[in-house]
Amino acid sequence: MKEFEILQGNPEDIEQITDLYNAVNDYLESHINYPGWIKGVYPVKENAQDGVEKGTLYVLWADGKAAGSVIINQSQEKGYETIAWKQEAKPEEVAVIHTFLVHPDFLGRGFGKKMLEFAEEKAREQKRAVIRLDVNEKNTPAIKLYKKLGYCFAGKADLGYGEYGIPWFELYEKDLTGKA
Repeated sequence: MKEFEILQGNPEDIEQITDLYNAVNDYLESHINYPGWIKGVYPVKENAQDGVEKGTLYVLWADGKAAGSVIINQSQEKGYETIAWKQEAKPEEVAVIHTFLVHPDFLGRGFGKKMLEFAEEKAREQKRAVIRLDVNEKNTPAIKLYKKLGYCFAGKADLGYGEYGIPWFELYEKDLTGKA
């Protein structure tokens, strides 16, 4: 039996994905909240529904549970245009990672790394030249993982979440063509 599998989310998964989001937010409330997420604000059921409807949400399943999830789309946040990206790419050549998380019961098993590798492979299948993401500048565990996996710092930007206590995000990118 496989240790895990990553599958595209479907409507039957939405409640389990919502439970995953809530478990992560509950954990963050009682620990260091590196991403700055707020239960009931982000991520929420509507994020899962939107990702499932658009076919962009993927779930890592382990031990019969939603152990992690990620959204891979082409939606660059307002603020991305302020960055001098090292990898020049047309919008249609860019994949963007959103709502990347691992259930607290599954931390330390390498699932974050597996989901990022999956996201990169999915982006390559879609003929994307670069993959980008944004992260709260205080989210040191995520930043460390991104750098370890070859993501390059591109700059800092205000993405409009200052009212939630997250005024600055670091933006990262990774070339998927092998040319950089």
